[in-house]
Amino acid sequence: MRSFIEPFIIYWVLFFRIPVGFAPEEALEFSWTAETERILMYTLPSLALVWYLLLKAKSLGEMGIKIPQKKDFIVACLAFSALTLVGVTISLVSAQFGEAAALRQFLRPQALAAWAVLAVSCVSSAYLEESFFRFYLLSRKEEMGLGPHRAVLVSTLLFSICHIYEGPWGFLNAALSGVVLAYIFLRFRSLHGIAMAHALYNILAYVLG
Repeated sequence: MRSFIEPFIIYWVLFFRIPVGFAPEEALEFSWTAETERILMYTLPSLALVWYLLLKAKSLGEMGIKIPQKKDFIVACLAFSALTLVGVTISLVSAQFGEAAALRQFLRPQALAAWAVLAVSCVSSAYLEESFFRFYLLSRKEEMGLGPHRAVLVSTLLFSICHIYEGPWGFLNAALSGVVLAYIFLRFRSLHGIAMAHALYNILAYVLG
C-alpha cells in the first residue's frame, strides 16, 4: 500500500481538479499572457517535480532516456495517427447524437507570438502528462504490484478523470487515447515519441478548430 502513496499524492496535488462544470459550448479566446503564466507557474514546476522524483531512484541512462532518436520519431508518427483516429471517431460518433465532442477549450490564436506560446504550452503539457501518466506510473507497476494491464487501467483512469471537465465525450476521448498511449509506451518505451504525438494532437485540435 505504501507504494501507492507517492503516486496518488502527486496526482492529487498536480492533476486532480474538482470540476465545476463541463466545457463551455462557446470556446474562449486564447490568451497568450495567461498561457505563459500557466507554463511558468504550473507546467514547468510540475514537470520538474515529477522528474526530480524519478531521478531520485534512477539516472537518465538507467531509465533509458536519451535525446530523441530515429525510433522516437517513428513512434511519434504511429501514436499521432492513432490519437487522430480516436479523436475523429469520437467526433463522428458524438455528432450522431447531436452533440459536439468537447475536445478544445479555446479559440485558435491569431498572432504568430500566440501560436509560439501555444506550441510551447502543448509540448510542455504533453511532456508533463506523459512523464507522469505513462512513464512514471507504468515504470512503477512492479513496485505497486500491478501487472501491465492493471497498470494501464490505473494510468488511463487517472488520466481520464483529469479530462472529465470536457464532458462525457471528452472523457471517453481521453480514456481511449490513454489506453493507446499506455500500450505504445509499454511496447516501445519511447517517452519522446508519445509526448511528441500528444503535443502534435493538441496543436491539431487548435488548427482544425
